[in-house]
Amino acid sequence: MVKHFRADREEKYEVVEKWFLKDLEMIDGKEADTDNPYFDMHFHKVYSMEAYSCASKYTFARTLNNLNETYLKKDLKIVNFDSTYLNDDSIWSSNNRDCLVLMRICFYASNLLCLSLCPLS
Repeated sequence: MVKHFRADREEKYEVVEKWFLKDLEMIDGKEADTDNPYFDMHFHKVYSMEAYSCASKYTFARTLNNLNETYLKKDLKIVNFDSTYLNDDSIWSSNNRDCLVLMRICFYASNLLCLSLCPLS
């Protein structure tokens, strides 16, 4: 885990923790329904983390999941995350997920508009 900070117009990074992926038992996103950058990583001890943003929290979880599937192939529990944004096989997956989320919202809004214009007979 790397800590980022700025000092005198200079960006610095400091390694504060190191873990082995094989020791990771679970990633808990805490709240899947809210835009929340906080999550817990369960090793032999639970570490509470804060990502830069909710999007970076999901990117981190996807990366750990992909590394696990590629190298360890163990059962890694990822809880309290919206699975739509975790799976790369999802229709909404892309390098630019924010744009696709906006497209999804527009799609639902247009469906609601069409339904509201339908006459009731």
